[in-house]
Amino acid sequence: MRQHYRVAVVGATGMVGETFIRVLQERHFPISDISFFASQRSVGKTIEFQGKTYPVEALNEQSFDRGFDIALFSAGGETSLKFAEIAAAKGAVVIDNSSAWRMKPNIPLIVPECNGHILKKSDMIIANPNCSTIQSVVPLKVIDDLFKLKRVIYSSYQAVSGSGYKGVFDLERGKRGEAPAFYPKVIHENCFPHIDDFLDSGYTKEEKKMIEETRKILGKPKLPVTATCVRIPVVVGHSVSINVECEKAIDMNALKQAFKDHSGIIFYEGKTYPTPQDAAGNDLVHVGRLRLDDSRDHALNLWVVADNVRKGAATNAIQIAEYMIKEELI
Repeated sequence: MRQHYRVAVVGATGMVGETFIRVLQERHFPISDISFFASQRSVGKTIEFQGKTYPVEALNEQSFDRGFDIALFSAGGETSLKFAEIAAAKGAVVIDNSSAWRMKPNIPLIVPECNGHILKKSDMIIANPNCSTIQSVVPLKVIDDLFKLKRVIYSSYQAVSGSGYKGVFDLERGKRGEAPAFYPKVIHENCFPHIDDFLDSGYTKEEKKMIEETRKILGKPKLPVTATCVRIPVVVGHSVSINVECEKAIDMNALKQAFKDHSGIIFYEGKTYPTPQDAAGNDLVHVGRLRLDDSRDHALNLWVVADNVRKGAATNAIQIAEYMIKEELI
């Protein structure tokens, strides 16, 4: 196993990009050299990393000529579609946080705790899932392994940071009594069931992402999944209410123990439960309100909360890189 890696961060001045930088330092990622890229308007800015100051560079076709091992992308779908293949062709394993590559059949969509085992040395572009999907599939994988999923119903309550700084700034505008500049309605002291664009089906793109990505990550292309995604006036921390039907009878004691034993989950028993404030700033998936659904056979409800910028984006991407290093795939 190599000891150090050359890393590129693309979209370094955005919310997820800045979190990449923080998490790489916190987790002592084995870096020999690092470079930070963003759009032309960010050129001139500097970034502090491990006691050194680095310039923000403009992203272009020659940016990856210097031989990076890993490129962490969070610069939007158009940028990823244009530059991910360039980076990969020059030897960098690209881990992309946009939706651009997620549903392409030949691109792995990875939450390491769930399906890291499918990664191969030949995988040069890897998709990081949607934030609300990541936190949801972690406990769903546990349930599926024990009782075999039959159907999943999502109701999500998603923080404004899921929209990046534009969402956070709109919440601040609303607090000042100003009209929104990004959202279709005021988000301060409000909520609305509208995240991303509406599709002809009546679903939103966010809901479709949760449905399709869940199936792909769990390896169940025909699993019945439905979703309603709601934006709420919280800065950090997505919450998801999940109703699950299983093929087998549910042993609640076995499920509780499995959640307790899972290194990526913190389980809340009885009348305790997680909130976005509990999840903010950490990389765990918080699970509570676990109870049988007595309206259906072999069914249950659970409440799942996570920091959408960390585990839902930056940290999961870095965990993918860590997994590949551990398995000597890079």
